[in-house]
Amino acid sequence: MENRVGIIDFTEQGESVYVDLEVFDAKQNKLYRKEVRFLGNLLYGDFIHADRSPLTEECRQQTVEYLKNYFNR
Repeated sequence: MENRVGIIDFTEQGESVYVDLEVFDAKQNKLYRKEVRFLGNLLYGDFIHADRSPLTEECRQQTVEYLKNYFNR
């Protein structure tokens, strides 16, 4: 099984984009539903932070890459 990222919903407010997402971390066999935020081109949130994320590193990196590509940031 592979890691999966899905956008549930997002809201744009000025330069900010709030993203509600679901991520399946295959190595943990665990599904997460969290919110992250873009401020301009910067992505924020403990969920994708290198030191605080509950995701495995591979899944975290794939999630960040997916979000940046999806929102063209």
